[in-house]
Amino acid sequence: MRADPEKTLKSKNYRGSASFATFLIIGPTCFFLGILFASFPYDFPLLWSKAPLPPNYLDTLETHLRFMHQSPPLIGRLLNLMIFTGFTGFLSKLFRPHEANILFDGSSLLLYLIATGIYATNIVKGLRAASGPGGFEGSRERHEGPFSGEVELSREDSLRVLSASHTILAIVLVGILTLQAGQWYAEKAAADESEELENKEKERKRKKN
Repeated sequence: MRADPEKTLKSKNYRGSASFATFLIIGPTCFFLGILFASFPYDFPLLWSKAPLPPNYLDTLETHLRFMHQSPPLIGRLLNLMIFTGFTGFLSKLFRPHEANILFDGSSLLLYLIATGIYATNIVKGLRAASGPGGFEGSRERHEGPFSGEVELSREDSLRVLSASHTILAIVLVGILTLQAGQWYAEKAAADESEELENKEKERKRKKN
């Protein structure tokens, strides 16, 4: 049986696109997109440009990454706070979920988990490598599987992997914003449809009387 869109949107348990929980999701997502945009000038020559890398470019990028990783503990705590703020928004919207928001918010939460995994593994690991002895020079990656062993990556390849992780993370975060915008559009369409049906019903009663 199909749920009534009007009753669903007016339910006190339903937290849609106009709720404060949505702000708790969109705020951290845009915040992290801003950080990635600030890193784009460093990532562009590695991933998107065919021109030769400028002299001392790798040294400059590695110094930038080392500076970020060695920033005061307050910076890392603020980043973690923003991550948990996003999770708070998702948990609030998905508390006693309705079918009207389980698709958009459930999918957004899945993407948010993927983004958190990329940050906690690839990006944090890359920052630690930049701050380690010798930086990315001659870094080794351990691979466990059918062909286990260590793979030695060049300094440029290691930095390119980190830049690619930034790009993937940005795409995932844009996906979250797209789903939240889709939820707003679906709610607006349902409200317009409900209003149209209500106007038709009033017009029918008026003509009948």
